[in-house]
Amino acid sequence: MEIEQTLVLIKPDGLVKSLTGNIMTVLSETKLKIVGAKIVQVSRELAELHYNKLKETKGEKIFEETLKYIMGEYHTKRVLALIYEGEDAINKVKTIAGETNPEKAHPTTIRGKYGRITAEGVFENVIHASENKEEAEREVKLWFKPSELSNLIYPAQIKELSKKELFWK
Repeated sequence: MEIEQTLVLIKPDGLVKSLTGNIMTVLSETKLKIVGAKIVQVSRELAELHYNKLKETKGEKIFEETLKYIMGEYHTKRVLALIYEGEDAINKVKTIAGETNPEKAHPTTIRGKYGRITAEGVFENVIHASENKEEAEREVKLWFKPSELSNLIYPAQIKELSKKELFWK
């Protein structure tokens, strides 16, 4: 088995319901390593890039509701983004997360325990897990800079930038 990295997002409903510890405890059973973690306030641009396929497959209304959800318009404007790494990481996390639709998810999975579907039809499923290797790589690179990870499995390069950055006083 090869080493994989996978993106896990504890979504705004998971944060507002204080489920972070519960979710991370369940994920620790995988014996995977966390190689990146940060709190993110999700911009519309990031949300659109993350859910780019949803618009084509599910339509405009579901796409817009999903963007509002991940950007925190219903709960809190924060998401906990994590990168888990190890053998078969993608499948291990997906299995623990459960089906995307919380009503179809096994009751012992994270989504089965904590998820719900709102009256508007939004899947408040508490957690995001990368679907496959291609999506995992795309999502890791979308949500994290190489310098934010303690281990890199995808190629990276050093670039000299002349942009302003925020530093502590």
